[in-house]
Amino acid sequence: MLERIRIVLIGTSHPGNIGGVARAMHNMGLADLALVAPRCEVITQDSISRASGADHLLHQASIHATLEEAVADCTLAVGASARSRTLPWPMITPRELADRLPGECLQATSRVALVFGREDSGLTNAELQRCHAHVHIPTNADFSSLNLAAAVQVLAYECRMAWLSQADAAPTPADDDEQATHEELERYFEHLERALIAIEFHDPAQPRQLMARLRRLYLRARPEKMEMNILRGILSATEKAAGSRPNSAS
Repeated sequence: MLERIRIVLIGTSHPGNIGGVARAMHNMGLADLALVAPRCEVITQDSISRASGADHLLHQASIHATLEEAVADCTLAVGASARSRTLPWPMITPRELADRLPGECLQATSRVALVFGREDSGLTNAELQRCHAHVHIPTNADFSSLNLAAAVQVLAYECRMAWLSQADAAPTPADDDEQATHEELERYFEHLERALIAIEFHDPAQPRQLMARLRRLYLRARPEKMEMNILRGILSATEKAAGSRPNSAS
């Protein structure tokens, strides 16, 4: 299970924090580190020093230009956020996240991304809307700011405890239907918006959070690959009926 969990850091600005995250991950048995548009060098004396023997994770970390690229193959993406949002999103605690992990990792193709934002500003609304759920660490309200490595340590610990609990449990048969990946969902959202424009249900000039609300709906529903194929087929038929030629390339 632990090998299917990816820690994603977006726009990290201090190499020492990346090193601290590597140490926290290695402490808890996690090894998949992805960096999105880092604002600093990854391999420095400071990052190696803070990694304290986990610098191999720094050398093997993948680097991506966008969040979508970093989580394209993931079936569940959870964004760490402490801020309230104008459009509420499913919010879970670290323990609730851990409780979900054994079921999420039944399929051999399952991948879970835990997404952390910038040290100074966290995750943007657009980035959070690409996550199935948000996780909030219930810190002291009078002193709630967490160092990036400390936040990763909390979630990594919960992941390890879930893994240890699963080790003694009887195996559960895997469902034959695989969850849709993040990349497949993003293609669906693009297709959905195109179809809604074709039937004049959606006006991009006056979006009124329509696509954000639909994104929240489908991410909450967690569609499977077969269900996604059915939905894409419905959209193609809708486009055809509306006189818009389906784009088979996406």
